[in-house]
Amino acid sequence: MLTFILWLILFIICWPIALAALILYPFVWLLLLPFRLLGFAIDLSFDLVRNLFMLPFRLVGVK
Repeated sequence: MLTFILWLILFIICWPIALAALILYPFVWLLLLPFRLLGFAIDLSFDLVRNLFMLPFRLVGVK
């Protein structure tokens, strides 16, 4: 909702930039999508490594 209100303010101040942002947003989102997927994969791999190192402590019961 806040993003929409900010876009409306931008539309009132300078409507060509607001329309350009509205048109270019899906293309920027598609361009950044591989980096989001890469970040998600790296986060999952770090979680896996952390859980592998913590497994012996969990089996013993140390927190």
